[in-house]
Amino acid sequence: MSESGGRRRHILLGREGAAGPRRTDGRGWELGIPIFPILHPPPPPGLLHLSLTNIIHPSIHRSSNRREDLPAAVDAMVGNRTWLGGLFNSSGRRRQVSAEKTFELTPLQEQRLQKLKERLNVPYDETRLDHQESLKALWNASFPDTKLTGLVSEQWKDMGWQGVNPTTDFRGCGYVSLENLLFFARTYPTAFKRLLLKQQGVRVKWEYPFAVAGVNISYMLIQLLELNSARPKSLPGINFIKVLTEHEEAFDVLYCIAFEMMDAQWLAMRASYMQFKEVLEATKQQLERELSLEDLHRIQDLPAYNLLCK
Repeated sequence: MSESGGRRRHILLGREGAAGPRRTDGRGWELGIPIFPILHPPPPPGLLHLSLTNIIHPSIHRSSNRREDLPAAVDAMVGNRTWLGGLFNSSGRRRQVSAEKTFELTPLQEQRLQKLKERLNVPYDETRLDHQESLKALWNASFPDTKLTGLVSEQWKDMGWQGVNPTTDFRGCGYVSLENLLFFARTYPTAFKRLLLKQQGVRVKWEYPFAVAGVNISYMLIQLLELNSARPKSLPGINFIKVLTEHEEAFDVLYCIAFEMMDAQWLAMRASYMQFKEVLEATKQQLERELSLEDLHRIQDLPAYNLLCK
């Protein structure tokens, strides 16, 4: 039973499963990715009823990422299995091209795309020292004046993880989602801190939890750019490969841009916790449009790149 007395069940990416063992994909990973909860009973009129693919505890607060001020009625509830696919696949039809006829990868593009795909296949392993060090480095970059008491600690909720151990939040996206966050913190520290601490704009009481939002953005980018396919067939995916030619860290920089875009959408829509799906959908559509520009050759050519320079 949840804190609100509601019934929970897990919705796993691919098909629904109410009980029994969790399923894994071919790499041995648990299927699913943490996303945001919905109200149960159904939300009042005017709120979009979200459907979930997995369970995430609320961890939001006006001045931090913690869950203490949330009413008990808000908890991780159930939804149908179509949410994730609908969010990342059905909105706004992509401009499709024939990759076989119009786009051939150069040796450099093949090399860099393969290197990126290898990163996507690395699960987060809490027993690996390098993964532990990356997690500690993320904490130190986020809160340099606060000593981390341990890899399992209540402190992680201040960053917007679902519980005391961030490991559980990496299941759906792997080590690359931690790499993305750490790259953001190290490369654009001012922008990272501004989003982490919600320093800009008029904020609502029910803010999005920063770290888990970051994992969702990593996953969204992988789907948008078709990085799990042999090669992209949509214009955004093809243009990304061209950008990757000019900038080997294009995926990580694009992640930072997407995070900035999401937060800007959040503020523009005056969104609250229950509207995260709508915000991420609007972010995806805008990013899709920018990645479809004909004169896109460098990551700096994206109009939203300027968000990192605020």
